[in-house]
Amino acid sequence: MEGTEQTSWHAMPTEQVIDRLKGSAHGLTEEEALNRQNTFGKNVLPGHKKPPLVQIIIRQFLSPLIYVLIGAGVVSLSLGEFSDAVFIAVILFVNTLIGAAQEWKAETSAEALQNMMKVRATVKRANRNTNIDADNLVPGDLVLLESGNLVPADLRLLFVNHFSVEEAILTGESVPVTKRVDLPVSETASVGDRFNMAFAGTTVATGRANGIVVSTARSTEIGQIAQELSTTSASKAPLVMRMEKFAHMVSIVVLAACTILGVLGYWSGIPLEQIFFFAVAIAVSAIPEGLPIAMTVALSIGTSRMARRNVIIRKLTAVEGLGSCTMIATDKTGTLTVDQQTVKILQLASGKRYNVSGQGYNGIGEITDESGDVITFGSRPELDHFIESAVWCNDASLDLDNGHWAHQGDAVDAAILAIAYKAQTHPNAIRENGERAGAIPFESERKFAASYYRINEKTFIAVKGAVEVILEHAVNVNRNEVNAMTAQLADEGYRVLGLASAAVDLVDEDQLPKIEFLGLIALIDPPREGVADSIKHCHAAGIEVCMITGDHPLTALAIARDLNIAQSADELITGSELEVIERERPDDFNREILGKHVFARVSPKQKQQIVASFQASGHYVAVTGDGVNDAPALKTANIGIAMGYGTDVAKGTASIILTDNNFVSIAAGIEEGRNAYANLRKIIYLLVSTGAAELLMITLSLLAGTPLPFLPAQILWLNLVTNGIQDKGLAFESGERDVMSQAPRPPRERIFNRQMIQQTLVASSAMAVTAFGLWYYLLNYEHYNEVEARNTVLLLMVLLQNFHVFNTRSEKHSAFRTPLFSNWWLIGGIALAQLVHIVAMQVPVMQNLLQVQPISYANWTKLLLTAAIIVVVLETFKAVKKRAIK
Repeated sequence: MEGTEQTSWHAMPTEQVIDRLKGSAHGLTEEEALNRQNTFGKNVLPGHKKPPLVQIIIRQFLSPLIYVLIGAGVVSLSLGEFSDAVFIAVILFVNTLIGAAQEWKAETSAEALQNMMKVRATVKRANRNTNIDADNLVPGDLVLLESGNLVPADLRLLFVNHFSVEEAILTGESVPVTKRVDLPVSETASVGDRFNMAFAGTTVATGRANGIVVSTARSTEIGQIAQELSTTSASKAPLVMRMEKFAHMVSIVVLAACTILGVLGYWSGIPLEQIFFFAVAIAVSAIPEGLPIAMTVALSIGTSRMARRNVIIRKLTAVEGLGSCTMIATDKTGTLTVDQQTVKILQLASGKRYNVSGQGYNGIGEITDESGDVITFGSRPELDHFIESAVWCNDASLDLDNGHWAHQGDAVDAAILAIAYKAQTHPNAIRENGERAGAIPFESERKFAASYYRINEKTFIAVKGAVEVILEHAVNVNRNEVNAMTAQLADEGYRVLGLASAAVDLVDEDQLPKIEFLGLIALIDPPREGVADSIKHCHAAGIEVCMITGDHPLTALAIARDLNIAQSADELITGSELEVIERERPDDFNREILGKHVFARVSPKQKQQIVASFQASGHYVAVTGDGVNDAPALKTANIGIAMGYGTDVAKGTASIILTDNNFVSIAAGIEEGRNAYANLRKIIYLLVSTGAAELLMITLSLLAGTPLPFLPAQILWLNLVTNGIQDKGLAFESGERDVMSQAPRPPRERIFNRQMIQQTLVASSAMAVTAFGLWYYLLNYEHYNEVEARNTVLLLMVLLQNFHVFNTRSEKHSAFRTPLFSNWWLIGGIALAQLVHIVAMQVPVMQNLLQVQPISYANWTKLLLTAAIIVVVLETFKAVKKRAIK
């Protein structure tokens, strides 16, 4: 038997399929099945396992900033500065502990990728039906399917009876696909149009069928997507790229500063050994050693805040990534919509139109006329007859049980039953007036279903189905008017069914009698509540939103218009059109999708190409999805967002999961992501500006010929302990009010942008000049010895850091405009940082390690007032800059 991969099974005649697979009407023998399993392997996909703790721990070290920090530790060890090396080792340990704990927790919460094909299957072997593990299916097996079954492999269908399949996980199509075996299928047909196939992982909605297995495991549509994932490299999160650039810049600054100051020191006659100590001091000053922990804490806090808003973060860097996105490429079915067919319009034969509110399979809502008046059952005879006929021609059930709506049977039938509830009656109240007398079940060939019923010894028929079929049997109807109404509803994206009835003399379950056309039922999978406002907020935040779906173009465009994603058909493009462009004009692909906001009937590969194209045009792309068909795009995107109810493949691929399955949570996540990034910038600003101040002080002391103002251990104390306590408080800042009215930061913008460079230069210069002025004064005018002078200047630098934290709370606004006690964590951190330093000056062990000693209250007060200068300087800078912008 030939291999089953890359074969157009859907386009072959049935006999050829069976012949190619060497199948039989009696099924395979057990011996043949075992031989084929040895050839093709088990019908399983590789599972996703939670990474071991060791791997998660190793990941914490895969950061450029950590590399620089490790380098500083190695230098400290080589120079015998063991206290410095111990400080750095502690920082690495704490950062690893926090980061690993957070990722382990996230992986545990999101551990989802289950084997979608781990099911049982009814198979015919050796002319006997048997139930086996789907793992043991092989190409050529005959599989029997019925309503509710999960399709265990890719099948070419041989027989169908009222058979439809939910294929949303593969195609995004919200409506079950009716399958047929009597018509040929084009070789180029998309997955959604291969109506003689059933695909692994999809669910049987109605009816029965049997088919022959044509593909298993990796050869199935799901398997090919899984393989695509294994060869698709995930995009780096924006924060990772920005931190890499930042670490690269820090490395250059450290190397340049060490080289320049080392040369100056050498020409000043400083011994080589002392120059090495200079280099250590410079490196320690320039490297923000506390940043890895501060960044981890800031992202962890962002993660916790997002979790409270129904957003689970699987990777810490994704916190900021969501806030940085400039484009959201969203799935439609189940993401923007409720994934439940809902009747929205009743168009009666008389021309009267009634609107139906509510969404989903429930009776919540009401029926209103064109004037907006609520209509109840019993008030409009024509509408009453319409509702009665819809209830009689219905095999589903819809009931309110203990406060919860439950339905059984065909989903469309359940949606139609909801009409009765919304008219303030009950389907059973209608059915109690008569009895069922017979039925003509729906068949794909017939395209209609009918029910006979008796009321007061009179027999009636109610019929629903395709409008063109209903019109063929209808009398006294203007077909042109009905076709025009149908076309208009279809253009609006609705799925349209016709409804008719008649009084009859006898029950004939073979053919329809002449019937009276009653009107049209318009259904759609409606948008979720709040999604329109969420998209509005995204637009206000400068974020584009586009829809990528496997659904019908008209349906997709209708939803897009309702949600203000698109306005006209010019913004729509289909998968078949993209295929032509890729085949005939591949160089135009990126240009053709610009300006498009609705992509309909696209394949998983095309969705991935669209995402990559947006990235190539400069966008940071966040992709939402819930199906297997979304997984490649989720992995390609900068940020992948899976719905909590979605497939395990999607959740296993994404870096973010929405637990409430609601697009609305994305806007909340963007806000929290922007807040987390803003807080991270505040932390970087604090650490870099204070580190730069220390570096500048060393430079000034070298130029002035004074001893070093700080020892390496003292600099580490400033960077890791006093600063390292209070900078964590910045991670708890709640965010500024206008964060969602600002445009996204340019994708290529560095963390250390022009704004931060300016404020860092001003702040570091002010701190360095103030502290060095005191250092020089104490040595040359007060004649302090080096230890006493360092002790005093070290305390001043701690106080300068304490005051400077208030400057960092906003890059644009005055520190006095931010409520002082809106962040108690910050206030507590500042107080604790000062207290820890005061305690260190009293404890002998710390006195020896840091070469510090107690200081009088009077001198502490003088230093406190001196340190306040930093606030005055930065307030002046902000005021001047704001005036310059105006």
